[in-house]
Amino acid sequence: MRTPSSFWAEVVLPAIRARIAKILYSKGYSQIKIAKELGVTQAMVSKYLSKYSLPEVLKPIGDEIDTIALTIAEMIEKNAKKEDIIKVLERKFFDFLLDEKFCRLYEKYSKVKGIICREILPGISKKEILDELARALDILLNDDKFPGLIPEIRSNFAYAMPNPKDVDDVAAIPGRITLVKERPYAMPPEFGVSRHTARLLIKISRYNPSIRAVLNVRFGEDVERALEKSNLKVYYLPRKNRGEEETEDEIAETFREESWDVVVDLGGYGVEPCVYIFGRDPLEVVGKLKKIEQNL
Repeated sequence: MRTPSSFWAEVVLPAIRARIAKILYSKGYSQIKIAKELGVTQAMVSKYLSKYSLPEVLKPIGDEIDTIALTIAEMIEKNAKKEDIIKVLERKFFDFLLDEKFCRLYEKYSKVKGIICREILPGISKKEILDELARALDILLNDDKFPGLIPEIRSNFAYAMPNPKDVDDVAAIPGRITLVKERPYAMPPEFGVSRHTARLLIKISRYNPSIRAVLNVRFGEDVERALEKSNLKVYYLPRKNRGEEETEDEIAETFREESWDVVVDLGGYGVEPCVYIFGRDPLEVVGKLKKIEQNL
């Protein structure tokens, strides 16, 4: 019987492994080292590098697969524990169960109605939310390029429970991410500490419940050029004086018909422009940030 987990294991995971293999190989990893990291044979790594291409069925989620691979490759480079990498991959599977594109692809694969994906989604604890946000935050705090992307208003990083109802369902960084001696600094994430990003994720969830994480960074000509090269879906809010909640409403409204990787608020008179990076989870957001950084 073809279940969502078999679609993940037989079709999606090999695509993620192949992309990770190519990323690590480009960074100087040997095939033997890559095989050890991925838990496959060297022959399979050789196949990934020379013969594998993304199956046509996965093209609609190709960008998501690329982002996941970038995130996992980053964790491997940082010598993350195998247990943490496995947790991240398994959480990605659960996040995909909320993704309409994944459910439609599963339906084609199995000939079973894709709505079953959401119906089998297990419960998620607040501890799991905090742990995953903390893992992604740790990558940010050790990212040499990130300090140059922190805006004057400082950055915040938020992650919501599925179907959040109020600010207590959204974890974020108390006091935001700031700079101390030119290095990023942040307190451990907590629930209920950021009204703006929490309200933003709550409002977006009404249109797209799979979008549960957001990070804000600065805007500028260099960032605009990087966005153009990053192959991310970007929406620009026009320059306009608007209040915080009006900004949240307008950003959320853009998700009514489309799902965006990035929304740029061009600000208004005396109001700093801001770039909001969205994803299903914090590590996906970090992966999209890496794409932007690569093009800076």
